[in-house]
Amino acid sequence: QVQLVESGGGLVQAGGSLRLSCTASGRAFGSYRMGWFRQAPGKEREFVATISWSGGSTYYADSVKGRFTISRDNAKNTMILQMNSLKPEDTAVYYCAASQLLSTSTLDRAYDSWGQGTQVTVSS
Repeated sequence: QVQLVESGGGLVQAGGSLRLSCTASGRAFGSYRMGWFRQAPGKEREFVATISWSGGSTYYADSVKGRFTISRDNAKNTMILQMNSLKPEDTAVYYCAASQLLSTSTLDRAYDSWGQGTQVTVSS
């Protein structure tokens, strides 16, 4: 398995931006599909975005499409989530996750390794 650590969360006003990072250690990072999920208080964890092992294919939840961008740098074992035009409803704990599946998946059960999460709070 790969070990994952998120960073970059914080408090931001609506309309602002944040950049989340996920740093991996352990087995070859470049062989994993990666994803971002989030969980708001009192709600189930939900899919945000995913990126293929090469970085050539991405997929987003409708709620973040056009505002968030997922990317990765396999040489640095790092995945990034650039979040722009943030809304109060984006407030949640954000988790990065790694999957051994090659195909796109929005289901959290498809992901084998998880980080501890980083809090994102968007004030109105």
